[in-house]
Amino acid sequence: MSNEPNPPQEPDSTASFGFRAVPEGERQGLVNKVFSSVASRYDLMNDLMSGGLHRLWKAEFVAMIGAPRDERPFRLLDVAGGTGDIAIRYAEGSGPNATAVLADISPEMLEEGRSKVSNKGLAPRITLAQGNAEALPFPDRAFDAYTIAFGIRNVTHIDAALREAHRVLKIGGRFLCLEFSECQVPLLDRLYDFQSFEVIPRLGELAAGAAEPYRYLVESIRRFPNQEAFAAMIREAGFERVSVRNLTGGIAAIHSAWKL
Repeated sequence: MSNEPNPPQEPDSTASFGFRAVPEGERQGLVNKVFSSVASRYDLMNDLMSGGLHRLWKAEFVAMIGAPRDERPFRLLDVAGGTGDIAIRYAEGSGPNATAVLADISPEMLEEGRSKVSNKGLAPRITLAQGNAEALPFPDRAFDAYTIAFGIRNVTHIDAALREAHRVLKIGGRFLCLEFSECQVPLLDRLYDFQSFEVIPRLGELAAGAAEPYRYLVESIRRFPNQEAFAAMIREAGFERVSVRNLTGGIAAIHSAWKL
């Protein structure tokens, strides 16, 4: 029997789950559990998280897609599409041959989206698919535009998701991401922190019966790269003409880029 000491064990990779470090392989399951628990109240959650401003932000976001209003075909992939807000707004504001695929990793969120799409009479133009943003089940160069709204900070490997976005876009396709970001207005940032850490979890507990999912979502915003750092990640994934549009002082931001 050898008397040599056992070799040191490599520590498991970790990832942030809010302000906690968790084993990397467990993070996605924890995120999925958050969204399965709030799926039926997701729209209410967005109102609580943004004070209702997400509705205005989404209107501006969808307008930037630039889908044709005539009969030209146009295909959108909306990743982490949740309950369908972006895909529905897009379909309602574009021409009859503009179609969308609403993709989400959570079956519970997709079920909420399916119900809303059906109630709007948009099932012929919006299809739903379960899939992970890091490994999308779609061929190369399949879409004219890729959108992700309030979803990319919940992805474990953001760089992988960005590479996938680049892969599935056609040459000349547009990438758009709407996400909470770094508030850049003095005083407003302090008010926003107070609302985020003191008010939102309590409202979540009162309105939805659970504070923990809201606490994670607030913490995940703080762990997400700021505007400049995220723009650099988008460039690293191969995109060009990267730009940032701050909303409400940077509480949220729209990142735009092109596959050229």
